[in-house]
Amino acid sequence: MQSLTNRSENVNRSPMTFAERIYIPEIAKGMAITLKHFFKKKVTVSYPDETRPFSPVFRGLHVLNRDEEGRERCTACGLCAVACPAEAITMEAAERLPGEEHLYREEKYAAKYEINMLRCIFCGLCEEACPKDAIYLSETVTPSDYARKKFIYTKQDMLIPNPVTEPEAYAEALGKNQPTTAGSLK
Repeated sequence: MQSLTNRSENVNRSPMTFAERIYIPEIAKGMAITLKHFFKKKVTVSYPDETRPFSPVFRGLHVLNRDEEGRERCTACGLCAVACPAEAITMEAAERLPGEEHLYREEKYAAKYEINMLRCIFCGLCEEACPKDAIYLSETVTPSDYARKKFIYTKQDMLIPNPVTEPEAYAEALGKNQPTTAGSLK
């Protein structure tokens, strides 16, 4: 029968020699490989003591951003929820009341904002869809837990600290993810 590919090899069916029957050369080859790996640098990271470096494009926990005056950037436009392929984001909009100008940037704000982290695929499309730079994916690793309800992050879980009242916590929370787009400088 003719083979479909040229990758096939003929199998040697001749009887084994004495050296092959006692397997000593093969055992020696296996021990040589073991010794070679024994003296190499370990690739395992001892996690609590050491952390491995992440890629510069790593996407971690979601953060809801504030402006320089401490007002929430999110205007509840819903573009992040529409862009999410996993449908992990839910929100409810509300109108800003008189006297709440120091809390919300626009007339409309997100009264309820939730992300189901069990559904999230960390694609970053919500970050790209937001016209106000209100949401971004930080460099923080998602913590593990045993309860499913703890993976539904609310607005209060994701909201960055207020830069007016807590400037150190705000600068730490921004980290390397400071806004760089032209729209965020307005």
